[in-house]
Amino acid sequence: MDDLKASLARPIQLAEQVIKCAEEAQTCRQECQDLKAKVERLAILLRQAARADLYERPARRIFEDTDKALDKAAALLERCRGHGLVSRVFTIIPAGSFKKTSYQLDNSLGDLTWILRISNYAAAEDDLDDHIGLPPIAQNEPILFLIWEQIAVLQTGGLEARADAAASVVSLARDNDRYGRLIIEEDGIPPLLRLIKEGRADAQESAALAIGLLGRDPECVDLMILAGVCTSFAKILKDAPMKVQGMVAWAVSELAANHPKCQDAFMQHNIIRLLVSHLAFETVQEHSKYAVASRMSIHSVVMDKKNNDSSQHTSDAGETMEAKPTVGGGASSSSVLGTTITVGGGGNGGASSRGTSAGTTAVSVAGTKQHNASLCGTSTRGRELEDPEIKAYLKAHAARALCTLATGNPAICKNITESRALLCLSILLKKSTGDVQYNSAMALLEICRVAEQNADLRRSAFKPTSPAARAVVDQLLRVVEKADYDDLLIPSITCLGCLSRTFRATETRIIGPLVSLLDEREADVSQEAAVALTKFACTDNFLHVDHSTAIIDHGGAKHLVQLVYFSEQAVQTAALILVCYIAHNVPDSEELAQAEILTVLEWAWKQGYTAHDPLIESLLPEAKIRMELYQSRGAKGYY
Repeated sequence: MDDLKASLARPIQLAEQVIKCAEEAQTCRQECQDLKAKVERLAILLRQAARADLYERPARRIFEDTDKALDKAAALLERCRGHGLVSRVFTIIPAGSFKKTSYQLDNSLGDLTWILRISNYAAAEDDLDDHIGLPPIAQNEPILFLIWEQIAVLQTGGLEARADAAASVVSLARDNDRYGRLIIEEDGIPPLLRLIKEGRADAQESAALAIGLLGRDPECVDLMILAGVCTSFAKILKDAPMKVQGMVAWAVSELAANHPKCQDAFMQHNIIRLLVSHLAFETVQEHSKYAVASRMSIHSVVMDKKNNDSSQHTSDAGETMEAKPTVGGGASSSSVLGTTITVGGGGNGGASSRGTSAGTTAVSVAGTKQHNASLCGTSTRGRELEDPEIKAYLKAHAARALCTLATGNPAICKNITESRALLCLSILLKKSTGDVQYNSAMALLEICRVAEQNADLRRSAFKPTSPAARAVVDQLLRVVEKADYDDLLIPSITCLGCLSRTFRATETRIIGPLVSLLDEREADVSQEAAVALTKFACTDNFLHVDHSTAIIDHGGAKHLVQLVYFSEQAVQTAALILVCYIAHNVPDSEELAQAEILTVLEWAWKQGYTAHDPLIESLLPEAKIRMELYQSRGAKGYY
């Protein structure tokens, strides 16, 4: 801004020079006096601009155009100052020069009047019954003028005017991508972020919506990150009306979806933990990473920590015995859910524990970990009385934001799972409905996809003794066993497939429901079930032989034969890959012989589509050879 005001020195000096030249004019005196009057008004406006706090983007362009107009006026009036008779006689001034220069000065007057008025919008707000008007600088591009006007109001208007301007920016951003890019280029993000921090609830919501709509591509999102969007969002997620927080969570999901590289920036500003805290509110009665213990003396904290250190292995063993050993064990998992979870009615206890004042002697054992400090500052005061629809709105968008932030990012997935968000998501998958339930399933899906590729995340988040992991598997299995063709079924199937390497050989509940889906009427369900079972049967899975045997024992062979022969090509391909793995793993199976799997492989060998899939091309010959080797020995017994 200082640089902008310094740039006014030359046009002010130039205006004084033009006035002096007009006073000394020897020819065309009337025209010179007309120009002088306009330049005097221009000089007054330039001095006002030097003292004002201006909207910088249009101001720079206006000052540049004004400087050019004054240059031309100075050159014209200098020619009218002829110092001798000969000079005046031989100086030719075209008739249109004064008219053109006058027109340019009028444009500068209009532009300066406009920029001064909109840059002091708060003072001029009372007398703006008539429209500010279109400045000459924006006549060739009226939409740019509209964008400038709204951004200026966001910078200098009162709270009500800024709320209206934010709503107008939302409308412009929704219209097309070009308007959105212009808003960003004309410095529209900083005033929107200020409005998010200090505006009324409706204004904050409109500003967050505008930012989410403007982040349409990576370049725009990068500009927003540089403008400080992460800091502003973190402040809102800590303490703001729930509806505003829901809109901010939605904006986070939009920015992360359109530019995945911004995920780490959000994590560095603690956005992940704040989102999980909103999922945990009234979902988990006592959440170890968020709850602040009440009425606990420092002595008891020290003694509790000492006991925990000395008996850590014992307590781990006791937890394992209580919720016995396999992932997703039915009775054990329900006991975990029953003792640690309340939905709706149990939220008050969690809220009161989180709301304990920092000035009291209450201390959280979990607070000894560094990353807990900021979470305890999340305000929950009065939230128990909030409209249930608003609570669901916030949870739905928080889950969606976690979904987009977790996509393909092991560090964020680890951050999420360390906060025991898996437990929250599993409860929401079971107890909630609509968008909350669906977005929770999608968040689990993205975490499971990353865990499939990341052994460290699998070991830390989905170890068989983890109550949260058991709860997740229980709910995924419940959806699969129910087998309703809805938005949850396919994500749940995919999750179980991604977690295939986390299950022990003693876990017998998973394969059967997946095999039953091979006989599903919906092609996409059968295909996804085949893909999931392939992850159990592929050679990358250490227990591939055990799982292949389990697939056969649950009647998978006959379903796969039907899919290979009679399904559409995508389902045929998925089923054939699974058949190849099973034939490779247990070629001596009597059930495979009775299902005539060798005949299926020979038939598939002759089909053209198999040549276009490199995985089938590598698996099919080996599976066929192994089946021929083992099945030919007992062919008479089988046939």
